[in-house]
Amino acid sequence: MQPAATAVAAVIFDMDGVLVLSGPAHWVAWREIAAVHGTELTREQFLSFNGMTNQDICTRLWGTRATPDFIAHIADVKERAYRTAVEANVPLAPGCRELLATLHARAFGIAVGTSGPKENVDLVLDRGGIRPFFGAVVHAGLVQRGKPAPDIFLRAAELLGIAPQRCVVVEDAPTGVQAARTAGMRVVGVATNHHADELLDVGAAVVLPDLASITPAHVIG
Repeated sequence: MQPAATAVAAVIFDMDGVLVLSGPAHWVAWREIAAVHGTELTREQFLSFNGMTNQDICTRLWGTRATPDFIAHIADVKERAYRTAVEANVPLAPGCRELLATLHARAFGIAVGTSGPKENVDLVLDRGGIRPFFGAVVHAGLVQRGKPAPDIFLRAAELLGIAPQRCVVVEDAPTGVQAARTAGMRVVGVATNHHADELLDVGAAVVLPDLASITPAHVIG
């Protein structure tokens, strides 16, 4: 029997706040680089930027000051600080390896779809020892537009060779949920950095407290 045209065949994971609990390291790095450039970044602002690219964040924070050279400098300093903070002990989310292994054993396609730079993705996948689970990896450098545009998730589906409507996205940020829904994908939210209501309000089908709570049944829906 052929699978239904809409049967779930792939799971696309956001990285930060989903596969890796990197929020504290990103928060410190952003707060410090913002202060150097005369901006007091609040925790609320930081959370509102979750899922966005460095370019979009810099434009939000500094407006016309955010020239290409300025953005490149900010991104370089900030991401180096982040990688230094996590490289010795990548903080994989509890249950991460077990969930990936379960999905892989059940022949789901698995991808990463993140607004982070390639260097961060390589660090998490390689130092965290989880790269073998992934059939596709999409970072900010592979798309024209970051979340909430759907480009990252659509590219992941394309690389997996699976139609968007057969993909489920696991996300922790409202911008990421919006991107996945625009791509035509069902979303399983994790309330790592945002309240469940924030994710449900923008289209998550279900929200769980953490990655360890997700089972294949949640993915299949």
